[in-house]
Amino acid sequence: MKSKYVDRTALAQVIGSIFNSPQILDLTDKYTITEADFPDELLQVIIGSIYKIHEMGAKTISLENISDYLANKPKSQAIYQRDKGEEWLLKASEVAIISAFDFYYDRMKKMSLLRAYDTYGIDVSYIYDPDNIFNAKLKQQQEEQLDNMTLEDIANKIDQRIDEIKAQYVKDIFGEASQAGEGLEELIEQFKETPEVGVPLYGSLVNTITRGARLKKLYLRSAPTGMGKSRSMIADCCFIGCPKIYDDNFGWIRSGAANPSLFITTEQETSEVQTMMLAFLSNVNEEHILNGKYEGDEEQRVYEAAKILKDSPVYIEELPDFSLQDVEETIKKNIRDHDISYAFFDYVHSSIKILEEISRRTKGVALREDNILFMLSIRLKDLCNQYGIFILTSTQLNGAWQEAETPDQNLLRGAKSIADKIDFGSILLPVKSSDLEKLQPILDSGVFEKPVLKLSIYKNRRGRYKGIYLWCKANLGTCRINPMFATTYDYEIISIDDMKIIVEDAPSAF
Repeated sequence: MKSKYVDRTALAQVIGSIFNSPQILDLTDKYTITEADFPDELLQVIIGSIYKIHEMGAKTISLENISDYLANKPKSQAIYQRDKGEEWLLKASEVAIISAFDFYYDRMKKMSLLRAYDTYGIDVSYIYDPDNIFNAKLKQQQEEQLDNMTLEDIANKIDQRIDEIKAQYVKDIFGEASQAGEGLEELIEQFKETPEVGVPLYGSLVNTITRGARLKKLYLRSAPTGMGKSRSMIADCCFIGCPKIYDDNFGWIRSGAANPSLFITTEQETSEVQTMMLAFLSNVNEEHILNGKYEGDEEQRVYEAAKILKDSPVYIEELPDFSLQDVEETIKKNIRDHDISYAFFDYVHSSIKILEEISRRTKGVALREDNILFMLSIRLKDLCNQYGIFILTSTQLNGAWQEAETPDQNLLRGAKSIADKIDFGSILLPVKSSDLEKLQPILDSGVFEKPVLKLSIYKNRRGRYKGIYLWCKANLGTCRINPMFATTYDYEIISIDDMKIIVEDAPSAF
């Protein structure tokens, strides 16, 4: 059954304007036009043809261009001829008002959104009802309401209505207060049976301190530019999401149970993330992969890593410019589509879309960057709690990091208040000559290699260890950062046992 949420005037104006000025299609940062915006076959054929012809380099488009293009596409050509596409397009181009394109584009996108809800059986007539032709006052009110709402406003209003219905009919949706002593014996026995630990992160010392990647928790690992925060995050994502990694001493070793995981990149393309993932899994320097020149059995290991990654539930999303809503919807989509429980967001920073989104919400009142980044961290923590997932993210550091005596939340670029929402906070820093001087009594023992990176642990909610350094050896070419030993901030060594988290449900395919 066809949806009633179709504005034929808006569709004709949009297609007619694009036909007359195909350069509109180049404004991808402003307009997002998809097949779903056009509810019937003819319009899909027309807009698809215009798009492809323009993609091939055409600056102007004619009816002849479209006829020639469709000549090699018999199915689309048949639809175009059957539904008198040439006649329809000619009329649309004649009535198109390019100066009104934004209005009609906005109208088209709103109809697409309402149509999507309607298709899934969700009543949205209280927002806009095209069939309402008898109540002129109500129709006018709905028209004005629709014009003044953004797409996000519409989605939020519908979500609010759904939540209200759930609260009315779903028992105990908001829960009830419980007596403080209720179920304590069972809780004690539960911890004896299954301690509060998550799946293992990369590095046993890290697991001792963090108790692994725990669901409903938000972890933050910050670093200066080029210090490995993205690479270490990729390592954790692969360690959680893939069942095996290569070890120089033992060959391919089991890492985890291939837990569905999502890596959201805000600066790098998917292919860049993929090569770093291959480097980590195979323990082959990424430069060798990029150059296509290998040593010994490296090529074989890279191909094996590619097979492991292909068969693993690890997903990558690109969000080069994002709003708070984009981040939330991306994570929700992957929870729905791929059942992910572990998300990695690289990294917390402001963007043009966030600034625009906040500006709309605050009616043009500008917010400082620290306020915006704090709002983003709140959203991430809310997602952890709402969907029971683990999120690891990162931030840049401010300019004070090089001289800081105590590397803590005060070094976070933009907003130290981000640390208020996280469960675990760390900062990855280079080892300075002054560090090595203070570490010399420990290094003289000959037990440990000279560290090149240090991980400052400044927050660890419900954890025993904080206000400490983890001293690490590192090979950023393979994305492997391995903690060797721990000290206080005063460089006094701390005895920390390696925690081995055993995952029992590894996939049988491996």
